[in-house]
Amino acid sequence: MNQTKRHLTAEDLKHIEVYSDPQWTPDGNAYAFVSTVANNDNDYASQIFVQTLYGQKPKQWTFDNAKNSHPRFSPDGKKLVFQSTRSGVPQLWLLHTDGGEARQLTTFKHGAVSPEWSKDGRKIIFSAPLEKDDDVTNQHEPSKEERQKEQEEKQKKPLVINRLKYKSDGEGFHNDKHTQIVLYDVEDETFEQLTFTDTDHHFEDISPDGNHILFSANLSDDRDYELTNDLYLLNVTSKEMKTLTNGKGQYGNARFSPDGSAIACFGHEFAYQGATLNDLFIFDAASGDGTCLSNDWDFQLGDAMIGDTRLGQSENGPVWSDDGQHLFFIGTDFGATGLYQADTKGELNVLYKDNSHVFGFSRNGAKFILGISTPVNPGDFYLMNHDSNITRLTDANKEFLDTVELSEPETLTFKAKDGWDIQGWLLRPYGFEEGKKYPFILEVHGGPHAMYGQTFFHELQLLAAKGYVVLYTNPRGSHGYGQTFVDACRTDYGGKDYTDLMSAVDYVLAEYDFIDENRLGVTGGSYGGFMTNWIVGHTNRFKAAVTQRCISNWLSFYGVSDIGYFFTKWELGKNLLEDPAKLWDFSPLKYAENIETPLLIVHGEKDYRCPIEQGEQLFVTLKHLHKVVEFVRFPDASHELSRSGKPEMRIERLNHITRWFDEYL
Repeated sequence: MNQTKRHLTAEDLKHIEVYSDPQWTPDGNAYAFVSTVANNDNDYASQIFVQTLYGQKPKQWTFDNAKNSHPRFSPDGKKLVFQSTRSGVPQLWLLHTDGGEARQLTTFKHGAVSPEWSKDGRKIIFSAPLEKDDDVTNQHEPSKEERQKEQEEKQKKPLVINRLKYKSDGEGFHNDKHTQIVLYDVEDETFEQLTFTDTDHHFEDISPDGNHILFSANLSDDRDYELTNDLYLLNVTSKEMKTLTNGKGQYGNARFSPDGSAIACFGHEFAYQGATLNDLFIFDAASGDGTCLSNDWDFQLGDAMIGDTRLGQSENGPVWSDDGQHLFFIGTDFGATGLYQADTKGELNVLYKDNSHVFGFSRNGAKFILGISTPVNPGDFYLMNHDSNITRLTDANKEFLDTVELSEPETLTFKAKDGWDIQGWLLRPYGFEEGKKYPFILEVHGGPHAMYGQTFFHELQLLAAKGYVVLYTNPRGSHGYGQTFVDACRTDYGGKDYTDLMSAVDYVLAEYDFIDENRLGVTGGSYGGFMTNWIVGHTNRFKAAVTQRCISNWLSFYGVSDIGYFFTKWELGKNLLEDPAKLWDFSPLKYAENIETPLLIVHGEKDYRCPIEQGEQLFVTLKHLHKVVEFVRFPDASHELSRSGKPEMRIERLNHITRWFDEYL
């Protein structure tokens, strides 16, 4: 290691610049993207940059202290539409590419997001949260004072709930608003609402001739009880609507082919519930007949990589070639993501895949802008030509990377107890010296159907910087290793997934003599929090543990989580009333008396995915049993605290985690 560089700190979260959402200019000579940084202790700022392909550095196009994002060039390249929070809530703004100030297009009460151009550049289609009787032709954006007064009035009234899906993590309690699709005429400066059903609608694409809108939604009469998401075609003029899918699955990321005759999308029909791999479909736009191209593939389509800096960036989905004969998309496989190509018969080719994380792309002819992150680089953009050679375009975090030492992971493959191959990675500590013994931390990811891999992960690097050997693995249940593997933990939580993790620890202790077997720690969040609880309830080999946004009691999780009523059966095989004894057997709380490991419980108070009562139950039980336990509660923090929470709170969280391990390891 280069000891002229300093070690990473928790506060470095504020210094990392995160790039996302590359978008070509129509002429293919430049591209726009979004850069996000922490602008203070409580929030982030995002700015739009544009870079030509001729060696110049990216040029900043927005400057206000706000979130500016989702840049989209008009087909003639003369205008850029984007969304910005500069007026209070996200609204649409229009900027002429030859200069001048941006002009605000929308003043919708609850904001407007995700703008896209029609192919002729005459219309902008966007999404807006609307109440049932809202008039899109007469929208007023409230002032800060008006919003505060409305919020105060709302807090004086009880909340009447009559829906099963009445809350969601990050959004809180639902109200009478639903996401609708709105069309803006650029020349006439008029608005037209296109969807009206009492549910959320997701704009997918507009046909090349501008006559049809493609959107996804759950329009079923039983939509409060179902998780399906179908594709629909809406005639813009007649408002006639056609359903493309069969009401049995979940479809999205859909796009028209260049001639408008076909539609490509990702989707599945819940064959393995939440562990079902995406498939790639093509639908005939006229007949609605569909074909699955990916029947013979066995990997996850899309980006399933877990990190803690990308702030929930959305999925690209499949992108058509200009001739309509090929589709391009990101795929997740063996701890990495790459860019793939398939023809309309399902023949698959890898265009780019390395030990890295392709987190986004944009295509212009035979050229691609790829967003790529590695374990030692938060992310930059690269140009890839038809020969798949790549050229680096940006150096987003040069100053940071020039001064901070990061640990390059060692890739491991070891055998589980039943002979399955399990992949993992080991980080050596900052200042590593041969002959010394170091404390060790096992990290367990959430999901469980997600994937650790070759991407930048600040938390993992921080633990290595603090002097720990860090091991992170993909036990069964993880994406990246095929359908059988990702499905293998369902109805077996705490079974072979647990023994996979213990086999990982056994393997590195046998292979690396610099790990101190008497100073082992374990941590994880969400499913990783469940597994941390389960581990310390079933073995005392770990001397310290930190459980984050965890599940401790499946009996109560069923009714308090925003997903509990379906996720419990998806993952455990039974609902509360079907087999409460089984749910209790799967609950780490049942084994609290066995816990001897000092345990820190970290939880957000507004976590609706794994509500804080899960942490409360575990804390009270362990404290009542006189165990070594501490509870750290983060106000106003959701399940996303570690990824997109307030910068100050994210740093506090990391400091508590390292403090606990420093004390007990």
